[in-house]
Amino acid sequence: MATLRAAMPGDKLRVTKITGEGQVKHRIMNMGITRGSEITVRKVAPLGDPMEITVRGYELSLRKIDADGIEVERTPESLRGGASRPELCERDGYENAD
Repeated sequence: MATLRAAMPGDKLRVTKITGEGQVKHRIMNMGITRGSEITVRKVAPLGDPMEITVRGYELSLRKIDADGIEVERTPESLRGGASRPELCERDGYENAD
């Protein structure tokens, strides 16, 4: 299963599962990242941490360690334009368009 950590700017994803325990999981869910939420990756810092996402209409920055606990899948609309990240759509049976 792919995690949000592997996403790149422009990826549109749907949350399938939040892993982790205790306060970290609770904090992520309080930020509006819940199962079924749609996320758009806006920016990733040059060294990869943090990443900026849009969820539920607002901008949010996440550390990569927190993003690693958010399992995602590509949304159907992002697959229409061609998949740029094969590891994020591999389980759905889509081929890489590149």
